[in-house]
Amino acid sequence: MFDVGGQRSERKKWIHCFEGVTAIIFCVAMSAYDLVLAEDEEVNRMIESMKLFDSICNNKWFVDTSVILFLNKKDLFEAKIARSPLTTCFPEYNGASTYEEAASYIQLKFENLNKRKGLKDIYTHFTCATDTNNIQFVFDAVTDVIIKHNLKDVGLF
Repeated sequence: MFDVGGQRSERKKWIHCFEGVTAIIFCVAMSAYDLVLAEDEEVNRMIESMKLFDSICNNKWFVDTSVILFLNKKDLFEAKIARSPLTTCFPEYNGASTYEEAASYIQLKFENLNKRKGLKDIYTHFTCATDTNNIQFVFDAVTDVIIKHNLKDVGLF
C-alpha cells in the first residue's frame, strides 16, 4: 500500500508505476468542500479532489483496476453542512443542507466521473477514520473487493 497524495507537482511522477495494481483506494475529505488548496488559494479542495479522481479513475494505466472511494471525515462534514452550504463548492446544488442529501450528492458527483460505467465499478464508503467500528467494516469490504478481483483473475468468479 502506498500513499501517493501530495501537491500537484508530485502527482505525475508516480502514476505510471502502478499499472496492474488490484485496487486503488482514493480518499477524499468530505469536510474540505468549503476549503481551498494551500498551494493555490483560488482552487477549491473538493474540486481538486474530483479532478484528481477523474484523472486516476479514467487513466489508461488503471483501465481494469477497481476503485474504492473513501468519502472520509463524515463526522466533520455532518457537523459543518448545516452552517456552511454545499453551494460553496457546487453552486448548482439545490438539495437540503442535511448530511444525507449533501453526502449523496457528493457521492454522485464522484461516481459520475467514471467514464466506464458498467465496465468499471466504484465502491464508495463513507468513513470516519477515528471510528474503529466503521474502519473495521470498511476494511472488511475492501478485503472482499480484493478477494473477488483475485478470484476473477483465476476464473473462479
